[in-house]
Amino acid sequence: MRKALLVTAAIVVLAGCTTTKTNGQGFVSQDGGITTIKEEGRKAAPVLEGKDLEGRPISSTDFKGKVLVINVWGSWCNPCRAEAPALSAAAKELSGDGVQFMGIAIRDQTSSALAFERRNGISYPSIDDPSGKTLLGFASTGFPMIAPPTTYVFDANGKIAARVLGKVSKSTLVGLVEDVQKSTS
Repeated sequence: MRKALLVTAAIVVLAGCTTTKTNGQGFVSQDGGITTIKEEGRKAAPVLEGKDLEGRPISSTDFKGKVLVINVWGSWCNPCRAEAPALSAAAKELSGDGVQFMGIAIRDQTSSALAFERRNGISYPSIDDPSGKTLLGFASTGFPMIAPPTTYVFDANGKIAARVLGKVSKSTLVGLVEDVQKSTS
């Protein structure tokens, strides 16, 4: 009995350590901040693959040797809509610097996701993943996706270097990418 009470108390305390927001329609967003990992502590990033929104095969391994920015989003997600212009601008600014952006559209209809990309000027590819199964690869890394939007930065060696839970700004994302480029040998 005492053990059950301690476990329950621990869950309540830990649940209070994160900030979540709901829109009243079952959507929960996460404002958990930024996690950066020093080069010596980085773990191999999962291989993310599937079909893009046009039905063509795509894999994170297609961008081997580049810093890869992965953004998990959905067209139904308010913070995803709010951050889309920043992601598009950061992708354009960093495109000539050995950096590639790739999205993962989750719990979305392909037509809605394509319209979202067109509306927001997103020119980088996204995996079409209505079930979210692509994200299972993050479970063993210690850096799972909790709620969209979540943005990862993989270093040029294919290791997770940073994760942003919640909406990211252009300046924050550009700064993270530049830091990863400087720190990777």
